[in-house]
Amino acid sequence: MTLDMSQFHDAFFEESFEALDTMEAALLKLDVGAPDPELVNTIFRVAHSIKGGSATFGFSHIASFTHSLETLLDALRANRMTGTTAISDLLLKSVDVMREMLRAVQAAKPIDAQRVADLQFDLELAIAQKTEVESGAVSAAGGSSIEPTVRAWRIWFRPYQQFFARGNDPLRMFRELEGLGAVEVSAELGALPSLTELDPQSCHCAWTITLRGSATEEAIREVFDWATGDCDLSVEHEPSGGIEDDAPVPATPASRGEPRAVGTPPALAKVDAPNVSGIGDAGSIRVSVEKIDELMNTVGELVITQAMLSQLGRGLEGPAADEFRTGLAQLERNMRELQESVMRVRMLPISFVFSRFPRMVRDLAQRLGKQIELKITGEYTELDKTVLEKIGDPLLHLVRNSIDHGIEKVEARLAAGKTAAGTVHLDACHRGGNIAVEVSDDGGGLDKERILAKARDRGLVDAADALSDEQIYDLIFVPGFSTAEQTTDVSGRGVGMDVVRRNIKELGGKIEVRTEQGRGSRFIITLPLTLAIVDGQSVAVGTETYIVPLTSIIESMQLKQAHVSRLGGRGEVFAFRGDYLPVIRLHEVFGIEPRARELHEGLVVVVEGDGRRVGLFVDDLLGQQQVVIKSLESNYGHVEGVSGATILGDGSVALILDVPGLIRVTSLRTAA
Repeated sequence: MTLDMSQFHDAFFEESFEALDTMEAALLKLDVGAPDPELVNTIFRVAHSIKGGSATFGFSHIASFTHSLETLLDALRANRMTGTTAISDLLLKSVDVMREMLRAVQAAKPIDAQRVADLQFDLELAIAQKTEVESGAVSAAGGSSIEPTVRAWRIWFRPYQQFFARGNDPLRMFRELEGLGAVEVSAELGALPSLTELDPQSCHCAWTITLRGSATEEAIREVFDWATGDCDLSVEHEPSGGIEDDAPVPATPASRGEPRAVGTPPALAKVDAPNVSGIGDAGSIRVSVEKIDELMNTVGELVITQAMLSQLGRGLEGPAADEFRTGLAQLERNMRELQESVMRVRMLPISFVFSRFPRMVRDLAQRLGKQIELKITGEYTELDKTVLEKIGDPLLHLVRNSIDHGIEKVEARLAAGKTAAGTVHLDACHRGGNIAVEVSDDGGGLDKERILAKARDRGLVDAADALSDEQIYDLIFVPGFSTAEQTTDVSGRGVGMDVVRRNIKELGGKIEVRTEQGRGSRFIITLPLTLAIVDGQSVAVGTETYIVPLTSIIESMQLKQAHVSRLGGRGEVFAFRGDYLPVIRLHEVFGIEPRARELHEGLVVVVEGDGRRVGLFVDDLLGQQQVVIKSLESNYGHVEGVSGATILGDGSVALILDVPGLIRVTSLRTAA
């Protein structure tokens, strides 16, 4: 029976991409000239792990490339090569290429062989140049009179059959041993099968190695470090400095009285093979996103069923009815706990998004000739995976703009009395039922006079219009608006900030701008924790029921006729806390027959969206409840003013209102 290795592909790709993120983060922390050995080991482990997995699954191009990368990293790890900025850039490019290769193989697309070959040549060239330098250093030191202490070691090395398939190479290990001293290698071929039964992908040999030199046992074992789990290894020291080939092997407590194969030495260092199944340690398990989504959908259906039972229970009478309602109350509590538990499973730290920015900031700063320090806080703040997937692009635009437009050149910063290096700060935190993500910088800030002048030149603002600071800064979100003097491939084409606002609005969030000229800018994004379930207020309009998200509601009231006025161009307005708010009649928006037409006969729900407040005119308030959001777009397309639908306890469908969208659509109608 042949094992189908393709069943492990998804786990391999997922783990490899995570490992590459770790490798990139370690490279960005690496101090050129004095690299931290632990960081170098981390980078080496990633390369070796991906090489072994690629070889196991037959991805030969990836295995070949990572072998060259591993050789260079091994030289860095053993201090046989000095870390430089050029080497650091080469390693970061290698991460990009490995990521591209993995994505291509995952999608069953061809690999860019030329790009891979070019970079692999650069890796091999760097290794060769290091070797030449080493050879010269050895020749120059030939007249040294210092004699190192000579030790003699016997190494017994028996790889397992899968040794080659894991990407290991015994010849490379022997070459590394030669760098530690004089080496004699004797092969043991007793387990070698006949030629007709020989599998060239399996290892059947074992080796006895004699090493004489000044190496320590730790240095010898380090050579075989990455074969741990794929071999048996014994390292023994002879204090006399001489080893006889037929010297008896001393018994150890671990081997006394235990049968073993002829020629097999005792006290072998055997470690469990690495896990390739996708299952982590005993405290965790890898679960696909699809299964979590299915679980969340089932919980949503249970919430709907529980609401139906609750509505049914209201009409029951008698002793059994009380017990039924008590059971329903317990069911509701359990459902709330189950829902919160599933929501926690869907929650992921925002570090999954933040982790992409250190590399981008480094590369962009180099291209623009700026010194920039990236500060990240709140990276362990969690939010729903759906929100997490969609917040990446808006943050990317904001960070790029901060680097390009916000942070000044070094000369300008020094002239302004600032430090040479500017700071871009990414922060995330929970605020009530929402999450706030902030992108800030200590650059020049927004120039409101320049923004206003540009808007007037384009006809966006009349010369006589007096705008507040907030309205002026809001102009940067107009499609195509830009104050850049020249366009670049970084920014300045007027594409980006309008996309930022649109994407954030689609997530049910909002963005605020706070800036001080000469001191910097802050862009604050407020997002809901989840897009799956929302706490809402049910309102009645005619025979229909609508859901207004509780996070949008400020207050509900019944107006008196004297409080309502009509203003030209704004329609009906009412006084509210020192301001006049427009009224949106929901029955007119959705074209239905209301029970109440006069404002004093119904209720007004004051809501806020995009920083604007309005009053929604409804017939009545029905109650608050949790509702499961069902998308309309897959079947009906986007409906302005509606974010989705839900199923009520009586089985009917209610639309969930998108307050910002509702304000926009009614503003356009009023303007027309």
